[in-house]
Amino acid sequence: MTGPQRITLAMTGASGAQYGLRLLDCLVQEEREVHFLISKAAQLVLATETDVVLPAKPQAMQAFLTEYTGAAPGQIRVYGKEDWMAPVASGSGAPAAMVVVPCSTGTLSAIATGACNNLIERAADVALKERRQLILVPREAPYSSIHLENMLKLSNMGVTILPASPGFYNQPQTVEDLVDFVVARILNCLGVPQDLLPRWGEHHLVSED
Repeated sequence: MTGPQRITLAMTGASGAQYGLRLLDCLVQEEREVHFLISKAAQLVLATETDVVLPAKPQAMQAFLTEYTGAAPGQIRVYGKEDWMAPVASGSGAPAAMVVVPCSTGTLSAIATGACNNLIERAADVALKERRQLILVPREAPYSSIHLENMLKLSNMGVTILPASPGFYNQPQTVEDLVDFVVARILNCLGVPQDLLPRWGEHHLVSED
């Protein structure tokens, strides 16, 4: 199995809830253990942008997402925003990689300043201090100088800043194709196999003439 076996997936209150749901589904299909965190704002966005309405309590949400994705029992673990005993809150228990998708600019700022006001921010802080992989997927337009400065600061710390900017060279036909483009890029960065999008040049045929 290539790529990390345990991954923290956090969803925060920017537009683009479909990216987080699709990534969760792909990670489950690749048999990864997912530690799932979601902010209240992200739950509101999710209910606005999709037909998915998550239960409020972590245990009920875990059961819902397990059935929704077809995950094995225990494959998805959901934690509340102040569950400081969760594995993701400590360097000794946190997964090797973390993705925040979508990442609000508020969360971006909190991570850049080490705020740690909730479990999502603390989990990201752990990833930073332990020099583990951290991928942030901001979805905002336009970016202010503050947003850009925070991205540069985090990039200099080794964080991967992967804006939700779908490409069109694969000639997408549906919204799902656009979502898959971004999710494929996230999976590529994680080193997790994906067949959502061919890698550049994979289908390029070179003439022998």
